[in-house]
Amino acid sequence: MKRAAALALAVLLAGCGVPLEDEARALPSQSANVPPSATPAVPETGPITETIYLVKGGLLVAVPRNVPAEPAVDKLMADLLAGPTEAEKAAGIGSALLGSKVVAAVQVHNGIATVELAANLEGTGRTDDVLAYGQIVCTLTTRPDVSWTTFTRDGQPIEVPRGDGSLTGDPLNAASYSRLIAAG
Repeated sequence: MKRAAALALAVLLAGCGVPLEDEARALPSQSANVPPSATPAVPETGPITETIYLVKGGLLVAVPRNVPAEPAVDKLMADLLAGPTEAEKAAGIGSALLGSKVVAAVQVHNGIATVELAANLEGTGRTDDVLAYGQIVCTLTTRPDVSWTTFTRDGQPIEVPRGDGSLTGDPLNAASYSRLIAAG
């Protein structure tokens, strides 16, 4: 796949009059090996408010962010998984989610968001699994087209913890985590 992309790029550049080189050369140090950041560098601005749920003091907190347009469900999930901005971190806000590879996909059908997990949240030795699921459920149900959230792994429904720690395979909403949501 990488070889095909490199070949396509070479053909494209050759067609644009950019000369090809016989040997690779190092890029200037300021642009070499810059790892992508999972944390948003600067909060976006715009006329629409997107609300994601993060964690502060062991509770779920609604964090509003201004965005240019109503985010698609995938964008909303990506924003959640990116975690808090630097300013939010400075305010003591964090995330119980393990990072951007936790969720493989989200599909919304008839008001139910089905979250396909790419990785186990349970069994990781973390004590905040309930908060992680709560973040996903509460964030998704802020959307007007999502009333409930369910979880699958390898396409099969799984049980996840409610706010009280009990497991369920039933659809969940923000009320399922009400005891963990900070008073706003």
